[in-house]
Amino acid sequence: MPTEEDLRDLDRKLKQLRLDYERYFLGSRPREPVLQRNEVNKLMVVYSNTAIQNTALRFKFNSLCSRFQALRRQWDDTLRKMEAGTYSRHRFKADLHERARRATPSGRADPPRRAEAEAPSDLFTQYREARAACGQAVASLTPEKLDGLLERQRSQLRERFGEQAEFRFRVVVEKGKAKLKASRVRA
Repeated sequence: MPTEEDLRDLDRKLKQLRLDYERYFLGSRPREPVLQRNEVNKLMVVYSNTAIQNTALRFKFNSLCSRFQALRRQWDDTLRKMEAGTYSRHRFKADLHERARRATPSGRADPPRRAEAEAPSDLFTQYREARAACGQAVASLTPEKLDGLLERQRSQLRERFGEQAEFRFRVVVEKGKAKLKASRVRA
């Protein structure tokens, strides 16, 4: 019969497994956490086959089972998308690499997760595409709003680095979110 400590340990392992899968899907973990998943799955099977008399512990275990099943469906769906080549984050990064290869004469790609922008309209297009690929809202994004945001950032940066400082912005994807990064243009 599982004790409260056993269920707490199972909850901790499930949370760690979830974090490991998120890292794997973001690309910071090289391999899928299959061993941890099998370990959690075995514990679920063992506790499912035991009668839990305490109502509170049974409720806790049922909650953990439900969460694990939902996460398994989500992970399996994402893994299928990755195998089929339709996973949005991978497609976005692949598109960035392809654009960088076309842009540089040597054919070498820029570092991943970056896209340089030359013209403001190009920056808007790249930013909008990056937000859409990351699942962020794009309906309210307009070139005028982006220009206003860039001007506010420029003024804040000029206060910090001096009035003569010039900055160039680029689209960067960090932790699954599209952001604008400024780099100082040296004269």
